Amino acid sequence: MANTSARMLRLLSLLQTHRYWPGSELSDRLEVSPRTLRRDVDRLRELGYPVDASRGVAGGYQLRAGAAMPPLLLDDEEAVAIAVGLRSAAAGAVAGFEETSVRALAKVIQLLPPRLRRRIDALQAVTAPGVFGGGPVLDALTLTTVAMACRGEERLRFDYTPRDGESMRRHVEPHRLVSLGRRWYLVAWDLDRGDWRNFRVDRLTAPAATGARFRPRDLPGGDPVEWLRSRLATIPNRYDVSVVLEADAATVRAVVGHWGSVEELADDRCRLRMGVDDLSWPVMILGVLAVPFTVESPTELRESARRAGENLVRHAA
Repeated sequence: MANTSARMLRLLSLLQTHRYWPGSELSDRLEVSPRTLRRDVDRLRELGYPVDASRGVAGGYQLRAGAAMPPLLLDDEEAVAIAVGLRSAAAGAVAGFEETSVRALAKVIQLLPPRLRRRIDALQAVTAPGVFGGGPVLDALTLTTVAMACRGEERLRFDYTPRDGESMRRHVEPHRLVSLGRRWYLVAWDLDRGDWRNFRVDRLTAPAATGARFRPRDLPGGDPVEWLRSRLATIPNRYDVSVVLEADAATVRAVVGHWGSVEELADDRCRLRMGVDDLSWPVMILGVLAVPFTVESPTELRESARRAGENLVRHAA
């Protein structure tokens, strides 16, 4: 019975990673006969998991959204609360949990019945995001569609508007979603250009999985975060920020996180470096740290910090 329970959990995990599994492939993964697989699927259905099956030579199984949440998981109110919370975390409300939140959100959204999805969409429509530092507002459905295509090794089509250019249709093999600098990026193999590319998810619209599976390629260097950093380093930012702070490096890193680099200096000082398009983000960091600082560059940051300080003093009660 213990082996059966472990196998069913493995089966459920596999069903959650792909939109559709051929029966023969599932049997091979679980190392069971097609008959045993059918019995395990029936057990999942008895527990309330909506598993669709198709017959024939190319028959297989798919976990779909049901009329109700499966038992022993979440009730409706808990499901809505978790989905909303995961959306905020995926947008960067909790530093360091962005990628984990997207993976969890993809699983939750996949199983939510339509009535709960509508409640979540309505709640998002009438609330304003309060993510520290502000970042591009992402559509949760777009983010989860891309995430599931990455997990399912399924080719993806979408419209993409580059920084300077017109929108165009792209066809890719999605590799990994990376959260970097308050933004989400898709690292993918571009089928039309025959090369690796990165795409900002907030500039991506109408993503649609094609149903065509692919064998993952090896990303140069193997680490998607470092690969993305190296690519972005070649793209000039509007502002290269450098500030010397009268605080130890550990204190500054705790606030800045992965959104900037912190260099230790003598006498418990440090230098903060950031590449940004908007100076409001480094100004906010300086305000939160509340320590003496010297702006090395750009000169516009001095004026932005001065205006922010004067505005706070003028409107303080």
